Amino acid sequence: MLRLLDIVLAGIALLLISPFLIVVMLLLRFTGEGEVFFLQERVGFGGKPFKLFKLVTMRKKSETTGTGTVTMKNDPRVLPVGKFLRKTKLNELPQLMNIVIGDMSVVGPRPQTKRCFDAFPERSQREIVKVPPGLTGLGSIIFRDEEEIMGRAADPVACYDRVIMPYKGLVEEWFVQHQGLYTYAWVIILTAWVIVFPKSQLIYRVFRTLPEPPPELAFKHDAALAAKA
Repeated sequence: MLRLLDIVLAGIALLLISPFLIVVMLLLRFTGEGEVFFLQERVGFGGKPFKLFKLVTMRKKSETTGTGTVTMKNDPRVLPVGKFLRKTKLNELPQLMNIVIGDMSVVGPRPQTKRCFDAFPERSQREIVKVPPGLTGLGSIIFRDEEEIMGRAADPVACYDRVIMPYKGLVEEWFVQHQGLYTYAWVIILTAWVIVFPKSQLIYRVFRTLPEPPPELAFKHDAALAAKA
């Protein structure tokens, strides 16, 4: 049932956004470094690697410089057009092709690079690969401001590895345990909601049994408690 929904929704979306994608592709072709699509290896269903489609947002060979596959706020490797694409998540739209192919679902844990996947606790890793990765998911909604959180940290990489990824892993474990049509539909609704209201913590009202954010994520911790009250 969910696989059929994936194909129908991804197919319709590709048809609707194709004119917009053509415009963005031309912008990248002539204002960036000449590249349009970026294929990156990610960890997929069953732990198998697959090639993820993205619009180019960073300079060539960025994975081998700076903080590698971890991107921070105001990262100098990000192209001018790329900043807008990353902020709005429009750079993720080509992943609709991954959904049609069968690499991904519309909803699921976001597929990670090997380096980022390894930052999950081992228990989370085992659970996450039990479902197909998603174009959107609980982790991507909660951490839509991930780059800003890292930008405020004294040690951004340590914050990512020791605070963000352990909690994100718990959230993705919760998704695996509660997957189904109800969760699928609400994640899509909440994804659209936070695009319009990026500071909203509605997700904690809809899914009241979600793990609470750690105290280190003070704003999210307080907002989650208030939403559940």
